[in-house]
Amino acid sequence: MKAKRPDPNVIHPIAGYDNEIYIRPTITRPNIYVGEFSYIADSDFESHVTHHYEWNGDKLIIGKFCQIAQGVEFVMNGANHQMNAVSTFPFYTLQGWDMEPPKTADLPLKGDTVIGNDVWIGQNAVILPGVHIGDGAIVGANSVVGSDVESYTIVAGDPAKVLRKRFDDEMTELLLKFRWWDKSIDEINSLIPLLTCSDIEKVRAKLKELL
Repeated sequence: MKAKRPDPNVIHPIAGYDNEIYIRPTITRPNIYVGEFSYIADSDFESHVTHHYEWNGDKLIIGKFCQIAQGVEFVMNGANHQMNAVSTFPFYTLQGWDMEPPKTADLPLKGDTVIGNDVWIGQNAVILPGVHIGDGAIVGANSVVGSDVESYTIVAGDPAKVLRKRFDDEMTELLLKFRWWDKSIDEINSLIPLLTCSDIEKVRAKLKELL
């Protein structure tokens, strides 16, 4: 009997298990964009996106095939307070205080948070506003990521620091050019032996053939 075909619109990709979901079909907020087959080890993704207010206009953009562990938090720009004045207290957000919202230029807004494709984010990691994480990167458990992370780089710690590159520059360039995550389901299925092969030199040679 043939196995079921992968379906990016299914919420629960593991039959009978509710605490791992494909994120994309659960999104309700207008400024969150998630690619196909990215999952989180929880039953509710949006609860992991905090301080995300529409009036700031910032977006959370996550690519395809990302693996997000339990307890990960994406802190958005609404967490930032005005820092160029005497007080950082946000009077304008609280009832009864006579303050107009500060000008956008007076707030330390960091822009959109962008996560690439095939990124693995470990348990309880915190991603701060405006961070860009490249394709194929790995973020260690309990890390606090406040700076951009290059593609196929492993970071960990508080603050997160580079531990090492996953591959040499040539291999990284081949993978970024190949972009396996953009291929069809049938193509990806046929590529699984290559994508999961631990003989990197064999993979390198094959990628050169395919490109």
